[in-house]
Amino acid sequence: MRDWHFNLVLDAPLTEEQRDIMNGSDRIAEGGLGLAERPGYSRFICVVRADTLTAAIAEALSRIGDVPGAFIRSVELDEIALDENGMATPAVIPAPPRLEEDTPVS
Repeated sequence: MRDWHFNLVLDAPLTEEQRDIMNGSDRIAEGGLGLAERPGYSRFICVVRADTLTAAIAEALSRIGDVPGAFIRSVELDEIALDENGMATPAVIPAPPRLEEDTPVS
């Protein structure tokens, strides 16, 4: 088993009632799920121990499912998560664009 890094983006910010339920949930309190919020945007930053990324996502989703009305819009793997998961390769994260001075002149 290993730790998998990913984000679960909610379709809407949590309500005060949902936050209260989340704060009282033993399964969410197990760790590995951190709520990050800014105006109009909420996501869970996840580090979940499992055999596979799919199993880690399923575990996090089941725990968040304890909060009624908290719907996940997307699962995201940002550059940090890709690196932490050992998935950062040129095929996944493209090389930065070439600078103009590197472009051959015809």
